[in-house]
Amino acid sequence: MSDTDRQPSRTRVPMPVAAMSDPHMGDAARHPARVEKLIVLVFVLAIVFIALFGAAYWQNWSDWILGGTIGAGLLLLGFGLTAWGKYLMPQGPFVEDRHPLASTPEERDAMSAALVERSAVVVKRRKMLGGLFATGAGIFGIVAIFPLLRSLGPVPGTSLDVTGWRRGMVLVDSDGRPVTRDTLVPGGIMTVYPRDTVIVNAGPQPLITDQGQAIDQTVLIRISDQDYTTQPGRETWGPAGYIAYSKLCTHLGCPVGLYEQLLELLVCPCHQSMFNVRNGAVPEFGPAPRPLPQLALMFNQDGHLAAQAPYDQPVGPGFWERS
Repeated sequence: MSDTDRQPSRTRVPMPVAAMSDPHMGDAARHPARVEKLIVLVFVLAIVFIALFGAAYWQNWSDWILGGTIGAGLLLLGFGLTAWGKYLMPQGPFVEDRHPLASTPEERDAMSAALVERSAVVVKRRKMLGGLFATGAGIFGIVAIFPLLRSLGPVPGTSLDVTGWRRGMVLVDSDGRPVTRDTLVPGGIMTVYPRDTVIVNAGPQPLITDQGQAIDQTVLIRISDQDYTTQPGRETWGPAGYIAYSKLCTHLGCPVGLYEQLLELLVCPCHQSMFNVRNGAVPEFGPAPRPLPQLALMFNQDGHLAAQAPYDQPVGPGFWERS
């Protein structure tokens, strides 16, 4: 017996072509027209809720309206899509008999036609549902762009480069009282602000305005009773031992409000960066990458401590436009 005779016979089974009359191609719902109308209603409600969320976000309505509208919109959109797939699409299972890998040209043509027919039948029969779902998803995509248009706020421009300090501005405390030569003793420390940010109103004490308060905060330290130079070129910046540094940490902008008097170190409480006040606030420990900017000081004709000039560099942490 030859090797050919020993091989089992292989019966060529043609590729089955699904017909529209195939029971598996039918709807799972007993009343598909009724289910289709229900899904249309669900999609319309989803579109309404997503549009309401966009309006609520733009108008800054209350939080419960924001959460309720976006939650209801996405829930209805997902429910409608799930119901569409469960009740209005072919259910299967589709079983094909095993056949030889090599198909005849006629079988390949029939298979291509079957794939085209199977993929197009749902879209052809459910154009309205597809259109409503695309509308809801499209409106949600537009609403998702709103944070780029509104929440990010205006472009900062050069606002990160400058503070409210200007030449001649008097240093004042949180109550608006000017700093004089005798305000601090050697070793003393306080937070000061430029006088233009203080409102003298009808209250018992002047108040600091919110505008510019964060970036204008400055730490004033008196390290001696004689003029002091922290670095070459800053010979006139520390009259009567007063030196001033920005209170914003150069790491992440936390307030550098702790002072170790014996070691003469300013300490950031967030990540423990330490700055030496005698050598220009150069960081000696921690993640801060740069010294705290120093404010040049002078005494004006009234005997009040004032700024010689604005900060000569941006305060706080670095940013991508910073040189």
